[in-house]
Amino acid sequence: MSGPQLAVGRGVIEEMVRLAAIEVPGVCRVGRGGPAWRRFTAGRAVQVQTRDGIVSVSVAIVSRPGQPLVALTRAVRHAVAGAVERLLALELGTVTVVVDGVGV
Repeated sequence: MSGPQLAVGRGVIEEMVRLAAIEVPGVCRVGRGGPAWRRFTAGRAVQVQTRDGIVSVSVAIVSRPGQPLVALTRAVRHAVAGAVERLLALELGTVTVVVDGVGV
């Protein structure tokens, strides 16, 4: 008999990714940039795929003005990886961060 098992739903993973990304200084919001019609047609800001127990994440953010984008995406990637691996105890495959706009 093995130890207890934990099943984590896709919605929980998406919310943890969103919370981890929004906590990074320099992130204005998790979501799409641009006009409302574009945000509506661009799709979800956080996408999660699981295959063979490995989680792949894509997150779209809007940056605050004046942020160095390479450093910002690196920080978001690190925060999301920490949330998925440490808090949810899941194996992480890839983290894709898309800066979809600059907002205030």
